[in-house]
Parts: sequence; structure tokens; C-alpha cells
Amino acid sequence: MAAIKAHGSLISTATNRVLVTLYEKELEFEFVSVDMSTGEHKKDHFLSLNPFGQVPALEHGDLKLFESRAITKYVAYEYANKGTQLIHQDSKKMAITLVWMEVEAQQYDPVASKLTWELGLKPMLGMVTDKAIVEENEAKLAKVLDVYENRLAHSKYLGGDCFTLADLHHLPTLQYLLGTQSQKLFDSRPHVSAWVADITARPAWLKVQAMRNKH
Repeated sequence: MAAIKAHGSLISTATNRVLVTLYEKELEFEFVSVDMSTGEHKKDHFLSLNPFGQVPALEHGDLKLFESRAITKYVAYEYANKGTQLIHQDSKKMAITLVWMEVEAQQYDPVASKLTWELGLKPMLGMVTDKAIVEENEAKLAKVLDVYENRLAHSKYLGGDCFTLADLHHLPTLQYLLGTQSQKLFDSRPHVSAWVADITARPAWLKVQAMRNKH
């Protein structure tokens, strides 16, 4: 079996999305750390893996991929019979999972990523948080989470009755926001809160956290 190499940075939410997928699938892989502080992601070697100069990138034999959600889908399909079933074989069940994967990418992530930057990453980098941006995006996130609360009142997970990529894709931004003032938005919605507690306690995610804590 060809070796899997995951290139990225452990502070990157997109990199963590790929790592947790590889752990859920119980795959052996090599993590190649990309030092973004020295601009390594903009150098020729990395640009040959991702022409946009953004982490992560994945190499699997002669296959080179970028864009974290495309990578997670590839891993889930390629190793459908290994580890956690992150996708469905049934087309109708998969269609519902795909809807919620789109919701994460189009509705949740743009807002959650702005909050992650302002509340999670800026303080880490010694920068000042913009309170107006936080306020605006917390209001937007609240509306998205109202939809989630309604969905999760009828379904244990977003994509159905089992954990799938629709849930997994949320983990990296969620983790950053749980340590910030935005945590109240998740805690104040009982079904969302139970879902957050469930998915953030998964062994595969705890392995990613352990990797981050080592660095």
C-alpha cells in the first residue's frame, strides 16, 4: 500500500480536518510539518502540491491532493471498509449527509472561521481582537446554530443517526471556539451542546489534540 503523507500546520483548522479523518480511518500516515511562519507554504516545493500555497496537501503514491474537504472525501471513499464509516453506501442517506456537509462549508464555516481567527488565533499571535467583527459574526453563528438545534432535536448527528464527515468537518473550528466567549452559543442550545460534547470526545479527535499539544 502506498504511503500517505499529510503536509500541513497543526494550528491550521483545515490540516486538523484531514488528520482527524486519517485517525478515524485508522490509517498509518506520515505528517510533514509545514512552517508557515517562514513562508514554507509559498515555496516551490509546496506549491507543487498546492498551487494556492495553502495547507494542507496530501500525497498518496502518485496522487497529490489539496483542499481539506476534498481530501477527507477521498480518504472516506478510498478506505470505505476501514475504521469509522464516514460516508453512506445508500444514495438517499448519502444525499442527506452531503446536504449537511454543504451547510458546514457554506453556512457555518465562513462565520466560524472569522470567529476562530479573531478569538482563537489573534490572541495566540499577540494581535488585537476586533470586537465589532466578533459581534457581527456571533449574531450570524447564532442563526446557523438555531438551524442545527432544530436538526439535532430530530437526529443524533447532522447527517443522520451515525457520525459522518458532516459532523467531522466542524471539529477544528469548534475546538478553537470552545475556549472563547463564543462557547456560550453552543452551550445555550441543549441538542447542539450534547452533539459538541459527543464529537469532541472522539478518540480520533483526541489524537489530533495530543499532536497539537506536543508542538
